[in-house]
Amino acid sequence: MSGTPAVEAIDLVKRFGDNAAVDGVSFVVPEGSVLGMLGPNGAGKTTTVRMLTTLSVPTSGTGRVAGHDIIKEPDAVRRSMGLTGQAATVDELLTGRENLKLIGRLYGLPKPYIRQTSDDLLERFDLTAAADRMAKTYSGGMRRRLDLAVSLIAAPPVLFLDEPTTGLDPNSRSELWEVLRGLVREGTTLLLTTQYLEEADQLADEIVVIDKGKVIAAGTPTQLKDQAGQASVVVTLTHAADVERAATLLKTCSTEMHVEPASRRLTAQADGLKDMTRIAAVFEESGIELDDLGLKRPSLDDVFLHLTGHRAEPADDTTGQDQEGVPA
Repeated sequence: MSGTPAVEAIDLVKRFGDNAAVDGVSFVVPEGSVLGMLGPNGAGKTTTVRMLTTLSVPTSGTGRVAGHDIIKEPDAVRRSMGLTGQAATVDELLTGRENLKLIGRLYGLPKPYIRQTSDDLLERFDLTAAADRMAKTYSGGMRRRLDLAVSLIAAPPVLFLDEPTTGLDPNSRSELWEVLRGLVREGTTLLLTTQYLEEADQLADEIVVIDKGKVIAAGTPTQLKDQAGQASVVVTLTHAADVERAATLLKTCSTEMHVEPASRRLTAQADGLKDMTRIAAVFEESGIELDDLGLKRPSLDDVFLHLTGHRAEPADDTTGQDQEGVPA
């Protein structure tokens, strides 16, 4: 670790006429960490990534990737990063192995290195058996894995992932998450844009929430959830006849409580695991039978609702085009 941030956005602004698609976005991504950039379609996520990866010139502000300024040192920035966009960009008429070799040659890498690294990447992404098939025969999940493998051929220290799992089924999404966790363990820094709340929760060390071109919140997943309200203990009773007595007990443990007699469920405001343990002990002593007792924290969906006034939108790669013709 050099101590230099892997990625910095410094008051980035991108205007299209009178419209500010990105309006003063700033954040820092430490080396070897994952930043999740979370926001609805049209929030400015992709436009921010395009500026940081030198595909679009900022109207004002700047950024750094691996210590290199995106405006003054664009070539050095490109040598320091990989990019996987929302749609797989592999050549469908080439095999998986040929796609890797092509990009390696464009980077000017030595042939022995390309050959060995291609084999290693094909194995890592579980593509060895399909390595000599044309990419057009690959499933959606296989194409995404190949696209990610291609972006790693030059072993960049920083990887930008723009909604990498959009369109994948849940199993393929989980498989790709495991691959990304492996990259981070090896020291790669990830900047991940996503509309999937679970994805940000699963992968990100820090989250930046962007809405209408502005950063409206930032912090760890836990810190953001805490902004949306306190945790609560949820108690589900075995017998409906115990609801009234259970409610009386909970009143001694919590200032706020909600009772749902039909479902035999009681919810009490709590201060984390300490209160849950105390409530569990109270019910253990009471002899009231429980089907379940657990701690419920606010979700990232609750955070979204708290910050923006609306629930997060499901990912949809057919909407939300920004002024450059790519999803924002």
